[in-house]
Amino acid sequence: MTLQTSEFKLTTEQVEDFQRDGAICIRQLFSAEEVALLTTGIEQNLAKPSERAKVASSPDDPGWFFEDFCNWQEIDAYRRFIFDSRVGEVAAQLMQSQAARLYHDHLLVKEPNTQQRTPWHQDQPYYNVEGRQNCSMWMPVDPVSREATLEFVGGSHLGPWLMPRTFLDNQARWFPEGSLADLPDIEADRSAWNILGWQLEPGDVVFFHMLTLHASAGVGGNRRRRAFSVRFLGDDMRHAPRHWKTSPEFPGLVDELPEGATLEHPLFPLLHPLQSV
Repeated sequence: MTLQTSEFKLTTEQVEDFQRDGAICIRQLFSAEEVALLTTGIEQNLAKPSERAKVASSPDDPGWFFEDFCNWQEIDAYRRFIFDSRVGEVAAQLMQSQAARLYHDHLLVKEPNTQQRTPWHQDQPYYNVEGRQNCSMWMPVDPVSREATLEFVGGSHLGPWLMPRTFLDNQARWFPEGSLADLPDIEADRSAWNILGWQLEPGDVVFFHMLTLHASAGVGGNRRRRAFSVRFLGDDMRHAPRHWKTSPEFPGLVDELPEGATLEHPLFPLLHPLQSV
């Protein structure tokens, strides 16, 4: 299978939109062959989850919300998609960074009839990294309606860090209670916010900053939503060890990388400029 490795140049407008809004949709960035490769990896992941996998929906949910993390070293289709496609090059352009380093991969699957929302949150407070030059890719391999898509509050990545809480029971298990501002009630008046979201087809992809507020609804009875996310680190990103369990964890990393170090480590290989694995 041949992946698209030719140079892909974003427009100035696309980069400016990402820098302003913290989220952008790029239509048909990936070919049908690349979508098929990723779909193969997702199905392998579902058939054999890692020890990091978790169910993020409640037991009484008629559907099923499944997540798994950090599987690129075990699932060849993931590795090929991440390293052999042009995704790292695109991420570097959006981050306005000379380099793009892999942080981690993340599978998110909502099966038909899943009612569980993904509540509004930022990603970076759950992580062990600090810095501004970062982004995440979110790519569905199934058609996604506007109602079930990932939504963003445009410009929220320029604001403060907000308290990360557990999705099912709203507990603050990371930063001490009161140390960060609480999330505003966005759903109470959606018209007050610059909410962005796109209906997506396989091959379309969304990129967003790790501090951009985002959320999504459940999925309908005839819809399956399999999505693959990849997180990227740019030039200014640094290791920020936490005194609590991060999501995902990187066991033993604190003994190998001091606080404030660049993320030059085999767990976080360069994608652009390309480094062989």
